[in-house]
Amino acid sequence: MYSFSKYREQYRANLKLALPVVAAQLGHIFVQFADNIMVGRYGGDDPLPLAAVAFGSMASFLFFITGLGITLGLTPLVGELYARGEDSRSALYLKNAVAMYSSLGIVIMLMQLAAAPLLYRMGQPVEVIDAALPYYRLMALSLFPVMLFGAFKQFLEGVGNTTVSMVIIVGCNTLNILLNWIFIYGKFGFGEMGATGAGLATLISRIVMPIAAIWYFMRRKEMRRYMNLMPGVHMGIAAMRSLLSMGFPIAVQMFLEASAFVITSVMMGWFDTVAISANQVAMTLGNCAFMIVTAVGAATTIRISHCYGARNIDELGIAAKASLHIVLVWNSLVILFLTSFNTLIPVMFTTNAEVIGLTSVLLVYVSLYQLPDGLQCVAIGTMRGIQDVKIIPVVSFLAYIVLNIPIGYLCGFTLGLGPKGLYLGYLFGLGASAVLLLLRIRQKIRAMRGVGAAEFFKQL
Repeated sequence: MYSFSKYREQYRANLKLALPVVAAQLGHIFVQFADNIMVGRYGGDDPLPLAAVAFGSMASFLFFITGLGITLGLTPLVGELYARGEDSRSALYLKNAVAMYSSLGIVIMLMQLAAAPLLYRMGQPVEVIDAALPYYRLMALSLFPVMLFGAFKQFLEGVGNTTVSMVIIVGCNTLNILLNWIFIYGKFGFGEMGATGAGLATLISRIVMPIAAIWYFMRRKEMRRYMNLMPGVHMGIAAMRSLLSMGFPIAVQMFLEASAFVITSVMMGWFDTVAISANQVAMTLGNCAFMIVTAVGAATTIRISHCYGARNIDELGIAAKASLHIVLVWNSLVILFLTSFNTLIPVMFTTNAEVIGLTSVLLVYVSLYQLPDGLQCVAIGTMRGIQDVKIIPVVSFLAYIVLNIPIGYLCGFTLGLGPKGLYLGYLFGLGASAVLLLLRIRQKIRAMRGVGAAEFFKQL
């Protein structure tokens, strides 16, 4: 039977870590809102500028999310070492992460730039692609600073510090919005740049992020000790292999999940420009809810990795359940909000009546997959914390490639349900992912308890 007193301390500990991440994620979402609102208002009744940002963001997202996923592998490794007081090994991982993530950032950037001609083969209106390409290329250039910042951000989260990253991200996002106003509308002597201006603002703000993180590590005593240890540790294949073995499955999972959303967005473009714009607005709202959930997932990874490092299996299980409770409450509120205000929200983004009408319908479907989306996100955060990541891409392939995309196509085109039919695929994909991952966690925790914590960790 549920007892609030049993979970009270776990709620407090999880939320203490999650709330700064929530603030940072809200900053990301606020910038996405600003991009869409400013560009949408810049276009007025013309949906082309908003469609250009929508398509440019979508086409860039797979590269961005893959790079981000690789950096997430650092947090559980550092979290375990932090719980055991192994500062030197933590510094070793930081040094290797900075070098490896920066190099991979350049590689992924070049891949994104090389893929630009493929955008014309996605069945989208040519005028949308022409308008989106400058934005798309600027997003590619931002990948190097994003991944360099990721090394410091994920290290900080591994040692339980989520506040500093929040301050840096919120500060840089505020800068992004200011630069949006300057570049999109042509203030202070700059010419009007529209969608391209939004991309330039994002690039500049992302360059500032790693600069601020490095400054913090050099100035703060508790972080400087890791910097002082770094010259004494060496770049090594073993450390990089550990980072990749943890980060690569996470990146694949995020790539596959993002692919379902990106391919659905591409299929949305097979309808018309109105569908592209409506999908962008609906996804922006869906991402709002999801980013809060990812904050809880990130906090879960930190808590679970610390429990895992301390070999405290009982607290590990309770902490994981507490995160599930938090997400269930949050997503229930999201469902209520989206279904209650689905006709009012789109007016914030555009004056086009067709886009407003379709968006209001899509928001109802967005609300349908909120609960499974939240559950699978926390499940993945838990599995990262116990370093059980190799099975995650397998589950994601089944959920998103085998179920989500085909079912969405079937409902949207074969059954003639249109844009809302594409969204039904998300419900099946996210639902399957949530069920399979939660079953896996249940199995792993039972295994830990069945043989005893000490014996279980000897077998690793």
